[in-house]
Amino acid sequence: MFNQFGSTADTLSKASAAVLRIGTDAHLYDDPEDVSIAPLLDSKFESEKCEALKRLLALIAQGFDVSNFFPQVVKNVASQSSEVKKLVYLYLLHYAEKRPNEALLSINYFQKDLGDPNPLVRAWALRTMAGIRLHVIAPLALAAVTKCARDPAVYVRKCAANALPKLNDLRLDEHAPAIEELVGILLNDLSPGVVGAAAAAFTSICPNNFELIGKNYKKLCEILPDVEEWGQILLIGSLLRYVVARHGLVRESLMLSLHGLESNGFCEKDGDKSDSFDANLVSLVSRCYIEGPDEYLSRSNNTVAASFDSKETTSVGDNEDVKILLQCTSPLLWSNNSAVVLAAAGVQWIMAPLEDVKKIVKPLLFLLRSSTASKYVVLCNILVFAKAVPSLFAPHFEDFFICSSDAYQVKAHKLEMLSLIATTSSISSILREFEDYIKDPDRIFAADTVAAIGLCAKRLPEIPTACLNGLLALVRQVDGEAGVLVQAVMSIQTIIEQDPLSHEKVIIQLFRSLDSVKVAAARASIIWMVGVYCSLGHIIPKMLTTITKYLAWSFKSEASETKLQVLNTTAKVLINAEVEDFQMLKKIVLYVLELGECDLNYDVRDRTRFLKKMLSYKLTCHEPADDSVASQENIAEHVVEHVFGRKLKPFSPLNLHNRFYLPGSLSQIVLHAAPGYEPLPKPCSFVFEEHDQLSDSDRKREATADLNGSHESSETVDEDGSSEYDSESYDGSEFSSDGDERNDANDAADPLIQISEVTVSTNQEELRSKMALDLWLDEESSTSNQTPSSLDTNQSSYAKISIGDIGSRVKPKSYTLLDPGNGSGLKIDYTFLSEVSTASPLHVCVEVLFQNSSTEPILEVNLEDEEAMKESDSAEQTLVGKANASYNNVPTLIPMEEISCIEPGQSAKRLIQVRFHHHLLPTRLSLHYNGKKVPVKLRPDLGYLVKPFSITIEEFLATESRLPGMFEYSRRCTFTDHVKDTRMENGKDKFLSICESITLKVLSNSNLHLVSVDLPVANTLEDATGLRLRFSSKILSSEIPLLITITVQGKCNEDLNLTVKINCEETVFGLNLLNRIANFLVEPSSSPS
Repeated sequence: MFNQFGSTADTLSKASAAVLRIGTDAHLYDDPEDVSIAPLLDSKFESEKCEALKRLLALIAQGFDVSNFFPQVVKNVASQSSEVKKLVYLYLLHYAEKRPNEALLSINYFQKDLGDPNPLVRAWALRTMAGIRLHVIAPLALAAVTKCARDPAVYVRKCAANALPKLNDLRLDEHAPAIEELVGILLNDLSPGVVGAAAAAFTSICPNNFELIGKNYKKLCEILPDVEEWGQILLIGSLLRYVVARHGLVRESLMLSLHGLESNGFCEKDGDKSDSFDANLVSLVSRCYIEGPDEYLSRSNNTVAASFDSKETTSVGDNEDVKILLQCTSPLLWSNNSAVVLAAAGVQWIMAPLEDVKKIVKPLLFLLRSSTASKYVVLCNILVFAKAVPSLFAPHFEDFFICSSDAYQVKAHKLEMLSLIATTSSISSILREFEDYIKDPDRIFAADTVAAIGLCAKRLPEIPTACLNGLLALVRQVDGEAGVLVQAVMSIQTIIEQDPLSHEKVIIQLFRSLDSVKVAAARASIIWMVGVYCSLGHIIPKMLTTITKYLAWSFKSEASETKLQVLNTTAKVLINAEVEDFQMLKKIVLYVLELGECDLNYDVRDRTRFLKKMLSYKLTCHEPADDSVASQENIAEHVVEHVFGRKLKPFSPLNLHNRFYLPGSLSQIVLHAAPGYEPLPKPCSFVFEEHDQLSDSDRKREATADLNGSHESSETVDEDGSSEYDSESYDGSEFSSDGDERNDANDAADPLIQISEVTVSTNQEELRSKMALDLWLDEESSTSNQTPSSLDTNQSSYAKISIGDIGSRVKPKSYTLLDPGNGSGLKIDYTFLSEVSTASPLHVCVEVLFQNSSTEPILEVNLEDEEAMKESDSAEQTLVGKANASYNNVPTLIPMEEISCIEPGQSAKRLIQVRFHHHLLPTRLSLHYNGKKVPVKLRPDLGYLVKPFSITIEEFLATESRLPGMFEYSRRCTFTDHVKDTRMENGKDKFLSICESITLKVLSNSNLHLVSVDLPVANTLEDATGLRLRFSSKILSSEIPLLITITVQGKCNEDLNLTVKINCEETVFGLNLLNRIANFLVEPSSSPS
């Protein structure tokens, strides 16, 4: 076509595809080359940045690794374009775990975006922060979620609920209570979308914390129909578990009905016996729902006698919670989502009264006709219902007829359903369907149909004759179809087992068809029946000699499984032989045993030897009751009776497929406990106190009180990630004249404690917390309503403790750079100094001690920067923030003066100035000595990456008030050094000793400025609670202020509980320094200070 224009079908299809791609981003997938991406990322036009980010995401979708663009992408997180922000966030989510250090650089931008006016930007920032699963930012992420949980935008609150499981996956136990509290807040939300996400978080984080459900139970039931479909599934499960845990099962429900259904109106009018109630199986199902199949079935006494206590049950008429649950789930039976229908049907199946269980039938049958993908799952659950109560689906047997388009698994389940719900009135229609199924080209499905016919005949004693005639005709007609033939024989065998004596002629017909049956498994089944029914009736015993001769004649040509069955059958026939046939049968058996001993199959040979030994007493005697072997016969006959007993054990349907799981669960499909599956809680295991169930207004007032910050809990971290502490406002100078007058009355020693006009205002603390809340929620501050007079009430005085000159007693900690074992006798230790570098603000002064522990002199010792000569943009260099932009040319290491020689046993000191590119990453240096070059790593100490910042207490408090919320974080630890202080035993001031111990510990591990030390005047002589030390500093690389407050709690002579709080805009640095301070405060000192 159109060949005259030079076009082909291939070119036309390509042209058509190109037209369809116009106006889309599909062209990005055609060019996997990323050569033009780097310039676009650095472009000043937002459209070009957006194009580059789209190309990167397209490469990620195609499986390319584009993590090398991470630094360039991270800097675009500050873009004002929402489209660029969204793409950057998607990129960061993908590579944050691979490049965690670089990802931390963007945390500050995420925090700023949390206050963006656009709710989409706030949601993207929260989702990305929660997706960066690093323990170091877990407190920040928790604070962000806490803020967004109260955001006015519904979408942001929903993202907060979705972020909670990600935080919980970090397994931080100290955050677990706060996370669960947030789940409760979100469950109380007014938006159905938020409630659905909160239900998912509840199921993932604390599925057994039923108190959260109990506080909002009625509200959750009312909002359930409006929740999104996948949230409805989880919420229905949580509500069901809560009702069972608090109230137990319903007495009128199916789970607790252990009698027939005739009195409950459950049976149909025709009174079919097949519609009877299977009490044993229902009891098994209910126990499996509560305890789990593994636990219940593992117990040896898994009998039906064990029933629920009456205290563990309730009634629908008396229980309002159960009634509300059933009412709110009933409309969901007709949901468009199949999983929602199954979840709602599960609630009705477990909790609804018997007369109301019928309402689940038609919705489930509708799913079979409406959704092809969910047919198999729905049928798996319907099978459980039908096994317990066949009458539920018996009138609707036509809905389970097979369609040609059904998958094989669906066909198999429908066959099982038809065999379960067949009644005397419907069996004729079902059998006619089965006749057509047997002709199906899928012979495996045809064989399953034959097996279903046998099950129907077993369940309905009125129809076995018609079924047997059809099955016998199959045995005679089918030739070469092993599956159908074997199932036909097994179905006949199942029918015969119910009443063997009345089916004697059927057994004889099977014996006569042996010659025409060629399938080994089918022949083995028929031969087995010869041995089992060899003494049945009057005709079969007379045929045994002829049948045994035939088996002996065909033994050589039989398959191995048939030979094994022939050996067993001949042994049974000989044991039950009549006197007149004994000699003939003995000769035949001996002949068969001789053939078996020479068989090629070792199983046949072993079975032959075993039977020959067992039947030795029969094979050696001439008469069945020979006196010479009477004693031996009694013993052997007893053994043979156990091995070849003619009594068959009754078949119990509970032995097969007796593992039941909650309806709609994955475990019910795979028939084992899938990961995350939990059975229903034990009935009435949860006691919910009514006084805990607050009204909505009470909860709002309580939440508002939490937000405003209570000054009473001064040592814990609140929901917003900030510690609740007592803020001080200083009026006057640090040293008051009152304090001097009081100290004049004491000894002539220098004053240690001075009483200052240091006051704490409760209202001012509330005001500050309110201002912080306003800042978080972008609300207008309400400080205009505060009057100066209202801030002067409820004040308490503080005493200022003067420590004096403590700098001379500070001993910085020493670290090992090189041990003598690796340095051929050269040992190098280094200590961080508090001196400020003269080279640049980025450098840290480090004192290095070189010691010669060998017997030979060490020559030409020097330290150099290993990467000074390399022109590579390492990942460490990209970590420098914008504040360092003006110092990019500053060298990493200021050249050190070389040490010409260190004699044995001698040492030498050098002062080096080092620039660390990141506060967590070591700097790589090269050590030169004796002509060798050894790489070493100089690790930074966070405490010395700051410099002292001298400020007054008023400036400290003013700066602290500007850094609330996410710029404030705290941690608790235990301090014990003061207990070892010998000066406390010599009558020295205990408070002064504690202050000196803490200050020495802090200043020996960090470069800080001590601002003030305060103690409440109202404290007793033994109580150090409220003692507070303040330190200030600035970060070297950015000149950003960093404030540290240490609050003491406890007795003077006991271990103290310290709360360390840091206020800083550089949140990542501040959090790492907080952990560093808490860790060295816990460490015991090597010697008393």
